[in-house]
Amino acid sequence: MPYGSFHVSLDESVRNAVRLVKEGGAEAVKVEGGERRIELIARLVEAEIPVVGHVGLTPQSVNTLGGFNVQGKTADAARQVERDARAVEAAGAFAVVLESMPRELATRITEKLRIPTIGIGAGPDCDGQVLVFHDLVGYASEHKAKFVRQYANLSAEISRAATEYSNDVRSGRFPSDAESYHSAADLRARVPAGERAPSR
Repeated sequence: MPYGSFHVSLDESVRNAVRLVKEGGAEAVKVEGGERRIELIARLVEAEIPVVGHVGLTPQSVNTLGGFNVQGKTADAARQVERDARAVEAAGAFAVVLESMPRELATRITEKLRIPTIGIGAGPDCDGQVLVFHDLVGYASEHKAKFVRQYANLSAEISRAATEYSNDVRSGRFPSDAESYHSAADLRARVPAGERAPSR
């Protein structure tokens, strides 16, 4: 759920989730946070809205976490992440995202939960994997985490294309005659005798 949509009263949070399903066509919602979100997750499940939990690094809380830092590095912090994962499962989430945590912690959580785990920066032992699309294709990513494998560099390609377009406009090479429309009279005047002018 977008930032602010579930940081309000339970009733308003449920209403926001219902709108995402009814008006946005969502088939499920994802809620960041562990133990502190169990009442909300339970209410959403009761309202027949499937929920994916999200624990570890929760990007919407990045300012309170002190940045995009790996979570669960100490024994106490690892126990909290594990409690969070167990809590969202108990509240009724059908899956949980494990983000930016030691591989060993994600493996342990995956082994203990009955619901699937989806890793992002949590090692290869989760039940599934996800990458943010912008990171995957190298599109306008300001922060590149260690766990990101970039499969393309769209930012460079987009920059190249925009520069080439701008240069062509400034020099008068674009638009050319090939990218311009012509009147029917002009087209007839351009066609040699005996040939048929195109309709447009």
